[in-house]
Amino acid sequence: MLVILMGPPGAGKGTQAERIVKEFSVIHLSTGDALRAAIAQGTPMGKLAKEYMNKGLLVPDEVINGIVAERLQQPDVAHGALLDGYPRTVAQAEELDKMLKELGKYIDFVVNLEVDANNLLRRLTGRRICKSCGSSYHLEFNPPKQPGVCDHCGGELIQRPDDESEEKVATRLDEYFTKTKPVLHYYAGKGLLHQVNGEDSIDEVFSSIASVLRGAR
Repeated sequence: MLVILMGPPGAGKGTQAERIVKEFSVIHLSTGDALRAAIAQGTPMGKLAKEYMNKGLLVPDEVINGIVAERLQQPDVAHGALLDGYPRTVAQAEELDKMLKELGKYIDFVVNLEVDANNLLRRLTGRRICKSCGSSYHLEFNPPKQPGVCDHCGGELIQRPDDESEEKVATRLDEYFTKTKPVLHYYAGKGLLHQVNGEDSIDEVFSSIASVLRGAR
């Protein structure tokens, strides 16, 4: 089962991804994690990405696409994967279709977490991330048992730099709705898109996602 999880910043993708991976025994394929792993392992695409990063340049689409292609061919993905943070543009979505076709794979469906834009600012400024293991929390909606401390590993909870001001948050949201929202239309046209109300409680959102996944299986 190959699933794409989408939604604007602050929609709760990180929290839901953790639950999906645990419940359905699929690999969480994050482009950020895949990029770091490719660089650490010294794969051909990882070496190329490192060259761009060492020069202070953004890693171009063709390299990101290549890293995803490398990751999709690894044995642990054979039983399924949850793609998170990719594709971000229609061009990436089209390239993903091509690479999957070559691998004899296909996307089962796309889940989009819908959240009203007016509520995203509140969500993002209250978000906290574990400095050690990356677990996600929210001061209001999903607080840790002990303030400032990760429930899972005891690490320090921090606020991401791009969550610290309303101006930074607004910039990120504008970028998402400009570049990534068209991807939803792309997948809707293929009949793969499933909309989920991301404003429900965490448990209710997961229940909705799980219903879609079980129905698709």
